[in-house]
Formats: sequence, structure tokens, C-alpha cells
Amino acid sequence: MTPRTSQLDDPQLRAFLPLLYVAWADLELEPGELRALQQRIAAQPWLRPAAKLALESWLDPGAPPTARELGELHALVERVADTTSPRARRSLIALADSIALDAESREAARELAVQLGIPDDHDDAAAEPEAHEHPELEALGELFDGPDADVRRRIRDFLRAGRYRAYGLPTEVMRAKVRGWLGELAATRIGELAYPGITSPTPDLRAFMTAFEELAIGDGSLLVKLGVQVGLYGGAIYALGTERHHARLAAIARCEELGCFAMSEVGHGSNVADLETTARYDHATRELVIHTPAESARKEWIGGAAHDARWAVVFAQLVVPAEHGEQSHGVHAVLVPIRDAAGDPMPGVRIGDCGHKLGLNGVDNGRLWFEHVRVPVDHLLDRFATIDEHGVYASPIASPSKRFFVMLGTLVGGRITVGSAGVSAARVGLAIAIRYALARRQFGDPPERTLLEYPSHRRRLLPHLATNVVLRLAFATLRDHHAAAFVASRGETPDARVLEADAAALKVLGSRHGVDALQACREACGGQGYLSVNRLADLRIDTDVFTTFEGDNTVLLQLVAKSVLAGYGKQFADGRALAVLRAVGRRVATTVLEKNPAQIRRTDPEHLRDRQFQLAALRYREAHLTETCAGRLRKRLAAKRDPEHAMLEVQEHLIAVAEAYAERLAFEWFAMQEATAPVAARPALHLLGDLHALVLLERRAAWFFEHDYFEDPKVRAIHRELEILLDEVAVIAPGVVSAFRIPDAVLAAPIAFFDPAHPRYDG
Repeated sequence: MTPRTSQLDDPQLRAFLPLLYVAWADLELEPGELRALQQRIAAQPWLRPAAKLALESWLDPGAPPTARELGELHALVERVADTTSPRARRSLIALADSIALDAESREAARELAVQLGIPDDHDDAAAEPEAHEHPELEALGELFDGPDADVRRRIRDFLRAGRYRAYGLPTEVMRAKVRGWLGELAATRIGELAYPGITSPTPDLRAFMTAFEELAIGDGSLLVKLGVQVGLYGGAIYALGTERHHARLAAIARCEELGCFAMSEVGHGSNVADLETTARYDHATRELVIHTPAESARKEWIGGAAHDARWAVVFAQLVVPAEHGEQSHGVHAVLVPIRDAAGDPMPGVRIGDCGHKLGLNGVDNGRLWFEHVRVPVDHLLDRFATIDEHGVYASPIASPSKRFFVMLGTLVGGRITVGSAGVSAARVGLAIAIRYALARRQFGDPPERTLLEYPSHRRRLLPHLATNVVLRLAFATLRDHHAAAFVASRGETPDARVLEADAAALKVLGSRHGVDALQACREACGGQGYLSVNRLADLRIDTDVFTTFEGDNTVLLQLVAKSVLAGYGKQFADGRALAVLRAVGRRVATTVLEKNPAQIRRTDPEHLRDRQFQLAALRYREAHLTETCAGRLRKRLAAKRDPEHAMLEVQEHLIAVAEAYAERLAFEWFAMQEATAPVAARPALHLLGDLHALVLLERRAAWFFEHDYFEDPKVRAIHRELEILLDEVAVIAPGVVSAFRIPDAVLAAPIAFFDPAHPRYDG
């Protein structure tokens, strides 16, 4: 072969071979037509740069192929057709047909198909149907898109239309690129959904949360950049401010006023109540003086602070002069300018750059110090606290601890969006890995087996696919609950403790799933998964921080456990150990946990795949762990133990309670969604739900065995049933991935297009 023909001996270019042949053999293309064809090829998101260069060299009007090269190209097309499956052979012509410039080139492609004995895809009844021709896939897709399907389509159209994909760039270049992308996204007005009743007619935040979840299928830095600007900075102003502050929200949604969210401190990352930064009121000048009293009080990991933000919502201890000296009223939020119009730090403000990170290097995380920075008192976000003209502090919430929880509870949406974003990122990774596994062949008698034919490969990927669907529908329920609570609390003091616990529980599951699933996808794709061009590497490292972003997962689990133990009662006011122990002390001493011997011994498939059995097992584990943890705490309370030490002594038990609560909650909400889903979607949902539940019960089998809820034969039966389920889910996996509706231009990984006959979504 000549060198130029050898370039085409690449699996990625097989679908283009018929097109190249008919372009030169049967047509006389003008330079303009060749350029148009080059543009169409360049727009294919899965092509590696080297592959695109090879195609461009074959479409260079100044260097047409020689007769020898044309003959070699024809022979290469024949060889590929002879060694390709009938389904894939059809796709060669189908893809050439779809990219062809006009009817003449399409007809030439079909004539070539006849010459090579390849069935015409348009006339062959056995051709692979598109996803929309399967009612069950269409039903799944509609269910996944949910009530805000139009918002998801807007996001997908935005991501499809642009080149929002970059990797391997220097930090400053990447930041500049993401800054430009943010401006383009703002122009779609999607950010206006974040402020219902002010910049959007929507009644609640569900549409914005949906948009954020869908945006997570794209670049992680763009996602977080929008989240910081619109969700955290603007969201704090929206939730904690009043009318005069809300006047800024339109500019914030359009990214004309760039800001950041300065809560975390290097010495008090999760312990927000004990932040050290102060906001001291000076009545003589009617100003608040913002100060960083120690290095441990510097604001850390502040997205947008290193370069772009002009303003910051700063969380600080509010100190107001009183009759007998100064009085601290706890953590409050204050608007502080940190840069002038030229981009230079304001007087008294020192700004640092966190530097290169493991991932998300398009986000300019920075550090902030304040040296007695003065701002007008009306920069206090005063929905829940005011300082009047006489310098008197007032709040509609008398208890400082309750006021603190109410103020932070208004920001609970951040945890919902971060958790669901982890699920979305995993969804992309699973789509890439499963599509690759359906086409990549390895070992076995010719034809070699596809990766997904191997049971071990199914074990790697398919449980994550099932969990992804379960969590996706669970987060849909959580968004509905948030929307209902949002509407109910308009004009009132919200009490979001139940919602906060549920959001924390699912945030832990969603962020952990994102990391675990993407790691599995990376390994399942071998060396191809390690290549940046295939997206898995960036998806994995960009979602890693979600396990500590918007709350460290271990800390959040303790929050969930304390809420469960306190029964969400009014006595649980401040979340600290003493309040929880008092609540536990008032709980009923025991709970009757019935175990039906007949149910424990059943091993038949109907029983193992029964939703009620699966839910009952998860509920039993949650109830047992909760009751035994409460008992341990009661003993320490009765012995007059220090509350904080008592909580520390049972900390691992607390985390187990929270994990059991989260696992039960997510699956229960999934089961509710499944019961009301379109009939056509339910068979697939039931298989996926069974796989998720039995994998979870297998993982917890030692606990169930130890507590006499499972017997040995049942554990073995679960394992056998899982083997059968993995085979069944492998059959529907391509359809489920298609129902995710991730456009080709967004999926973008070359290995996701290894088999061009795989059903794709680009609508």
C-alpha cells in the first residue's frame, strides 16, 4: 500500500471508505464541494485528530488520488466489507449516505453497495431500527427527561452546537476558554431559571436544577463555573437577600456581574457555625467591617475568586454593639466587592490563587483575606436579620442556632445539584464504556467475543448502569420535594431540616456513584479509557471533588444520622450532640422488628425479584441500625457521659445508620417512580431495579446473615439470580444507553463510535 492508503487502515475511518471511493471514482467534485465535505467530516465528534488529518489529505483538491491509490482504496473497501458483520456492513453505507453532500453522491454510495453485495439500509427490513422506533426506549427516554424535557433539550442543543470540550491545556488557557463558554451559556438565558419570580416565571427551582443536571453531561468546569456564579453567588443573594439585593439578579444571571461564594475557611471547612471571619457593625458610619483575624480564617477554595469575580458573598460572624459591650449573632452573609472595574483587588482585600488542581482546571479557585474592609450596612443580606437605623439587631428567628440552620437550609439546592451532577457524569461514562464493550472484541474463536459477552465485564459495568437509573429517578423525586417545599415556604420562614437530610443522603450516594462508576468505566476500557480524547479521564477527575464539594460526604452522613435519630422533631434545633441525645432519650425504647421465618428462607426468583421483599430488607436494616445506635447513646446519656464524646464513641455506627437510610430512601423513591412510569418502560425499569437491589443486598449480605435475616441458601440464591439478571440487563443495555439521549457531539469519545451501527441519539 502507498503511505496515504495505509493511513486509512484505521477502524475509525472504515465508515468513510465508501464515501471517499465514490467521491473520487464516480463524481467530479468542485473544490467548494470538497471543502463542504471536509467540514462535515470535521464535525464528527468521535474522530481523533490524526484520523481527521488523514481524511483531509484524501479530500485535498490539489492532491487527488492516483489510479493506484484509487485501486487500493477499492480493495480496502472490499476487504472491510468481507470481514465486517452484516449489521455493520449496512452501517458503512448508511453513514456514507448520511454524510453525503447531495442525492448524486448518495446514489453513488448505494451503487457501490450493490457492487460489494452490501444490503441497502433503506430497503432492508432487517436493518437495525433507530431508538425512536422502539416504544420502550422512547418511553424510557421520556421518563428520564421528565417534566422539564424542554429544558433538557435546550441544554443538549447548546452543548451540541458548540465545541465545549477541551483537555490538556495550560491552566490559564483553560480558564479563559471556560470563561468564554460561560458567556455563551449565559446568552441562552438558562441562568434566569435560578431566580423564580424575579428573572423567571417558573414557580420553583426544579427547572434550573434539571438544567444543571443535564449540563453535567458536558464539560465539568463549565458546569461548576455556572454553579458558582448563578447557583451559589446569585443563589445566596436570592435566598438570603431582600428586594434591594434582588435587583442585581438579572445581571448575575446574564453573567454581567461576576461573583463568588466565600463560606469555607482553611481552618473550618465543614464547621460553618464556628467560622472566624468577622463582620463588625460600626454605628458611627453605618458600615460593616469585614476582617480575617487569623490565617485559619482565610477563605479557601472560592470558585471564581482567583481571577473573574468582582463581588463575593462573605459568610462571617456578625458582631453588633449592645448595651453591655459587643454581641455576636452568629454567621451571616454580607456582599463585599473584591475587585474594581479594572480587575484589581479592592483596598484591604488580598487575593490568592489555589493553583493547579486534580481536575476542574477551568475554574479559578482562589483564596481571600480581608483587612478591615468596610461596606455599607445594607450589604448585609437581611431576609432573616436586620440592623435598624438605631443600630439595633433584629431577626424573625429568635434562636441563633435555629436561625443558622434556616439560613443554610435555604441553600440546600446546591447539594441536590451536585449529587445529581455526579449521576449525570457517570451516565456519560457508562454510555461510552458500554458502547465500546458492545463493539470491542477480544479472545475466543472467530469471530472473537465482544467485551460485554464476558460475565466479568458485565459485573464491572451493568450494576453501575442499574444504580445510575435508580439514582436518576430518586433525584427526580427529590427535586419534586424541593419544589413543593419551595412553594410552601414563599413569604414564610422555611424549615428545611427534613429536606436537608434527604438532600444530604442522596448527595452522598450520587457523588460516590459518580466516582465509583467512572473508575469502573475507565478500567473497563483499558488503555483507551486512559486517553484524554475518550473523556473518561476528565470525567473521573472532575467529579472526584463532588465527594467533598457542598459538604464532605462523611460529615453529611453524620448530619443524616443525627436527623434520623432525632426523628426530625422540634427538639432537634441545633444538630449538636446534646440536642440529639435528648431526642434519643425520648424515643420509644424498642421497636418491634418482625422477621418472618418463611420469608427468610425463600430462595425462589419470584421472591428475590419482588419489590416488597427488597424494600422490606432495606427497611429492616435501617430500623435495626437506628434502634441499636439509639440504645448505645441512651446508655451513655444515662451514665452522664459528655455528649460530644458519646457521639464520637458511636460515630461509625452513626455513619452506618445514615448509609442504610440513604440506600432505603433512594430505592423507595425509585420504586415509586417505577410504579407510575409509562407501561412500556416498566419491564426495563424492573430489571434494572432488581439488579440494583440484589447487588446492594449481596454487598450487605454479611450484615443480614449476622442478624439472622438471611440464611446461607438465600445468599447463594441471590448470587445465582444476579448472574441471570446480568445476562438479561446486557440485552437491554444498548437501549438504556440510547434512552439517555446524549447527543453524539456531546458524547464525543472515539471509542463510543467504534461500532458505527450502534443506535445513536442526536435529536
